[in-house]
Amino acid sequence: MAERFTVNAKISKIKKDHEGNISDVMLENGTILPINHAILQAKEGLIDGVIAIRGKDGGEFLRTDPNSYPVDNLLDLPTFR
Repeated sequence: MAERFTVNAKISKIKKDHEGNISDVMLENGTILPINHAILQAKEGLIDGVIAIRGKDGGEFLRTDPNSYPVDNLLDLPTFR
């Protein structure tokens, strides 16, 4: 079950898998979420500055709001281990 937040936070860091895809995200408040939970939270409006969209392949992913982040792509955010 995905963790519920009472205060919205932005994604501050990402963790990549061995293929270079985002596997987890860290929020400004230090909370770490698997990417699938982050997508669910974004769909509910609980993560600031990102939206969940469906790609051409049918999979869902996060896209940044260009007015909310200094980078255009979440892959450009700092990483964590």
